[in-house]
Amino acid sequence: MANPITVSGKSTFDFSELGRERIATQCLCCGGRNLKSTPAVLMPFVSHRVFGWEPVIIDESWGLQTVKTGNAYSICKSLACSDCDFLFLDIRFSPSEMEKLYQDYRGDDYTSLRELYEPGYALRNENLNAGIDYMGQVESFLEPYLTFPLTVLDWGGDTGKNTPFKGRSDVFDIYDISSKPVIDGARIVSKEVAFSNQYKLIVCSNVLEHVSYPSDMIFEIKNAMDKGSILYIEVPLENVQINAGPDSYLKKKHWHEHINFFTETSLRRLAMNAGLEVVELRELVLQFAGKTLVMFQMACRLQ
Repeated sequence: MANPITVSGKSTFDFSELGRERIATQCLCCGGRNLKSTPAVLMPFVSHRVFGWEPVIIDESWGLQTVKTGNAYSICKSLACSDCDFLFLDIRFSPSEMEKLYQDYRGDDYTSLRELYEPGYALRNENLNAGIDYMGQVESFLEPYLTFPLTVLDWGGDTGKNTPFKGRSDVFDIYDISSKPVIDGARIVSKEVAFSNQYKLIVCSNVLEHVSYPSDMIFEIKNAMDKGSILYIEVPLENVQINAGPDSYLKKKHWHEHINFFTETSLRRLAMNAGLEVVELRELVLQFAGKTLVMFQMACRLQ
């Protein structure tokens, strides 16, 4: 079931004024500095894969007089914007650190390390690699805004198995940092090749929740758009936000690969501040592996 969203909001923040710090001090969607925070931990799989930091057990053999014994994990903070309710990890990964995390994404090395810290992940990974089962709902959402035949660029599209309209496009390009082989009919392209074209449909699905500065990615994608292009953005509405609302930051005590938790307001402000017009934004409610998931679907074009 899809729930249309009609609430709108505008902001005039200039993203060139956004500081790109290791530890964020501004909202990444609206630039606000009125941030709420609470202590949290970076999950050990992420800290190990990105930084080489493994959890340790501090005991008496360490000889520390003022530090208590027990498990030690990488600490961080959960930040929440008081203006647009965007919830995010304070740590912002560098491009090289992002490559460490997502190189050969869900491949053998990735899966074995994650299984070490999160027993049962390998089985879950098999389900994830099978692909999504709601492609029809994605395509029905987008089709009213498209003209055929299509030229498609899937930004962060992995192998291309989850790209909408892949069987109805004259051009099917993928830009992705995972270096995985793509499905038949798809072509891996560099940024330079992507920017030399203007695609009718650009897909950025389940990507922005992973990246350090979502606005930077959108500005890059805009290089492959013209006035006739549609950009499709899909991100999850996370359970902690559904269950805890504005106080979700108090409940968010750990961070994994998803380092950005969006709200309707924060998504609209991100898009508008990046020079995009929101054509339609709605919630899509799904069932996956016995769980209820909610996704934001947003179609945009250049202002």
